[in-house]
Amino acid sequence: MDGPEHVFDDRTPGVGEHEPTATYLSYTVGLGLAILATIASFVVSQTDWLWSPGIPVGLIVLAFAQIGVHLVFFLHLGSGPDSTNNVLALAFGVLIVFLVITGSVWIIANLNSNMMPMSP
Repeated sequence: MDGPEHVFDDRTPGVGEHEPTATYLSYTVGLGLAILATIASFVVSQTDWLWSPGIPVGLIVLAFAQIGVHLVFFLHLGSGPDSTNNVLALAFGVLIVFLVITGSVWIIANLNSNMMPMSP
């Protein structure tokens, strides 16, 4: 450990030895923001502070905020030139998940439309 900026020795691929890694402060801020987003999600879903049709939109926004907090503070995904491979890997993973979900919904909808009606 070289100093307070090298508290943890976990480096993402492409991060050199001379670059600072995560600190206690960054993990604490990330934890605080994650807890805040979680509490906000429960508040939005359990109270009537938001207009009823806007509750799903509010939860989706808070879910994306939660994803962003985890990517930046815990997975150390940045926008620097050294983390281009990490961003590309994340984009590829999102593409694969999107294709699997979309394909599954498409197949299920096609099967549903081609089923014979049930007799009473």
